[in-house]
Amino acid sequence: MSNSVRTGLDRRGFLKTSALAAGGLVAAPYVIRRASAAALKTVNFSEAVHNLGYINLYVGMHDGIFEKNGLDMKVTAAGGDTQTFAAVLGGSADFAIGDATMAQISRENGGPGVVVGTVVQRAHYFGVSKTMEPFTDPKDLKGKKVVTSPEPNTNFSVTKRMVEKAGMKLGTDVTIVPVNPGTEIGAMLAGQADMAVAYQPSVAAAEAQGSKVVFDFSNYIGPFCNTGIMVLPSTIAKDPAMVQALVTSFEEASRKTYADPAFAKKVARLEFPDLPGEVVDKAIDAELKYLIPAQSVITKPDQWANLMDMQVYLGNAKGTIKFDEIIDNSFAEKAIKQLG
Repeated sequence: MSNSVRTGLDRRGFLKTSALAAGGLVAAPYVIRRASAAALKTVNFSEAVHNLGYINLYVGMHDGIFEKNGLDMKVTAAGGDTQTFAAVLGGSADFAIGDATMAQISRENGGPGVVVGTVVQRAHYFGVSKTMEPFTDPKDLKGKKVVTSPEPNTNFSVTKRMVEKAGMKLGTDVTIVPVNPGTEIGAMLAGQADMAVAYQPSVAAAEAQGSKVVFDFSNYIGPFCNTGIMVLPSTIAKDPAMVQALVTSFEEASRKTYADPAFAKKVARLEFPDLPGEVVDKAIDAELKYLIPAQSVITKPDQWANLMDMQVYLGNAKGTIKFDEIIDNSFAEKAIKQLG
């Protein structure tokens, strides 16, 4: 995303331009259409970026879980966290998955937004480099250039906070090089930065090209609502059955992902056919090892608290909306009870 495109799309100002951003959705390659779709409820669904952090979504689609629950999923990739929630605000999507801080900011500015579930329960980012050695002390980044997606995407936020918590100054001690979401690894390999902060399967693909994981954000941050399911209160009021079916599907898909890693790998290979199968398999192994995809769709207080602590620290959110006012776990709780 160029700087010109990002003008006015900082976290505090994105609501003013959301309707325009919502028009920029790009069709993802995995929309499934079946003969029975006509009898199903059509759901327009926006994901921030097509990546393996969202493996629960893809497992649910390929395993027919959403269809079993009466939903015909039309999924599009928005190109970033801001754009995916903008799709909901603009009416082109019923649901969005991405940085749930977007719903928080909307509420703080008098707008709508509810989070009904978690899709990624830990920071699904890894520091990847072809020149650096693995490290655990963020101070080892002093003097380095780090490539991430542009602000306000989550990998920018977690990197900025890590640098500042280590007592360093962004732009002086550590430089962030922003690039289009999904191109972080390519920029690092091209020599634009010492380390890329990226997600799977890009990380595994970089490893196959001689790079290595040098920093693990999932354990550094701990429980974290990296990706939430966002929806408008009006949608909940209008069609609570659709919301319940979607949340129940995510709960079932989350369980399937962890219970059947072989199936998750099969799905991942279908979603990323341009990558070698062994690279995709390694990416799924890492996702499950680090407990990155949500094991349950329910949003836990500690996951949300860690997200809000980071965003309040960065000045992206005020943290004035209470957990129970923005998180609606009633659908997740019903799904858990239903599935046993």
